[in-house]
Amino acid sequence: MAEMDPIDRVLGSLPPELIAIDPDVVAKYLTDFRRFRTGAARAVLRPRSTAEVQAIVALCAAHGVPLVPQGGNTSYCAAATPSPEGGELVLSLERLNAVRAIDAANLSLTAEAGCVLSVLQEAADAAGLMLPLDLGSRQSCQLGGALSTNAGGISVLKYGMARDLVLGLEAVLPDGQILNVLQPLRKNNTGYDVKQMLLGAEGTLGIITAASLKLARMPAQTVTAFLAVEEIDTLTTLLARAQILTGENITSFEYVSHHSLSLLLAAQPGLRHPLETPAPHYVLMEAQTCSPVLGLEEAVGTLLEELMGEGLVSDGTLAAGGQQRDQLWYLREHIPEAEVANGGSVKHDVSVPTSALPSFITKASALVEAHSAGGRLSIYGHVGDGNVHFNVVAPVGAEPTVYKPWFEREVSPRIYDLAVAMGGSFGAEYGIGTVKLDLLDRYGDPAKLSMMRALKAALDPANMMNPGKVVRG
Repeated sequence: MAEMDPIDRVLGSLPPELIAIDPDVVAKYLTDFRRFRTGAARAVLRPRSTAEVQAIVALCAAHGVPLVPQGGNTSYCAAATPSPEGGELVLSLERLNAVRAIDAANLSLTAEAGCVLSVLQEAADAAGLMLPLDLGSRQSCQLGGALSTNAGGISVLKYGMARDLVLGLEAVLPDGQILNVLQPLRKNNTGYDVKQMLLGAEGTLGIITAASLKLARMPAQTVTAFLAVEEIDTLTTLLARAQILTGENITSFEYVSHHSLSLLLAAQPGLRHPLETPAPHYVLMEAQTCSPVLGLEEAVGTLLEELMGEGLVSDGTLAAGGQQRDQLWYLREHIPEAEVANGGSVKHDVSVPTSALPSFITKASALVEAHSAGGRLSIYGHVGDGNVHFNVVAPVGAEPTVYKPWFEREVSPRIYDLAVAMGGSFGAEYGIGTVKLDLLDRYGDPAKLSMMRALKAALDPANMMNPGKVVRG
């Protein structure tokens, strides 16, 4: 009698209601968000509780079956995609979707990993508070994935990255132990801050099942402005002036290039340009305060009057209400769709010191012009935290499936070299996954890489957790 293989042993030991084996169902978990990679898996496991995650991990550890944790599958780096060999099982956290607690007096929310970000934002809103974590994928990304990739987003300037909002964490470790440091405490100085090892680890050191997050006071005032900027070198000056005049109440300071906006307006003809006169550069700026009495709109009005009087801003508009605010944010958040409509882009999610951001954009643009004349730049990002999405769309008439691999091979290394030479990073907010493993090997600090491998070996010696991601096994 033939012995059952390890995957069959695991599947045979689990309740059927936790297992999806229908090929049509399984298929939606096998391809990454950008459709770069498609893997294989015989089943998707869908636990409903931390206890069931623990049981699955313990079984898989006993039988040597690797797991690929998956949230909303919105990773740009294929961090949640199984390998093509089919030797792994996908573990979806989508059914762990309970908001366990909201403590308004403590300004905290505790929720499970499968909660969709927009649902958590709505829960905080219902309590009269705000969850600062905000991403363009808010309608589909899940909490566990956002924390596992240490997501950034549009509010990093004021509130920090995802890891900066985490007060406590619950996770299942590779050996089946439950790590429970979920208390929503701002002070808990009791040894190593072990939860930080799981934030940004992309499921390679354990599976996040729940987290306690910081909340903020609900804004009583929001002022949103769209500004035309003639000289990119003035961006950091504009940010500093805005922060000072608003009393550090700038929550977002987003850069959009003229080329990016033009691509979007061409791809969606129903949209209109928010300003009468085009400019080479734009800034979408938002200021918020929970105070109902501070004169935030007056402060922003004074700022714009000064900037336009000095020629630093050539045109601008203030959102007259929520609908116009949404329209301005639509322009910023849907630039990637315009790139897709033009055959997709070669993406460079890089960061440099904020002071160097204008210079990086200028020099990187010159690199593209010198080595790929006709390549269409789509540049946007977060001025306040130095993160720029420096993307390149194939020239008009070029075949994207041919152009993009060529560009990644011949030109992209020059862009990454420039970012690193300017004191920056090749990876700002998307993580590593499998897509950026080679870049991590090339640019990563040797001592840091050694520590990462040591941590992986100590916590997951059999390489059962999301193998092949972040750390080469």
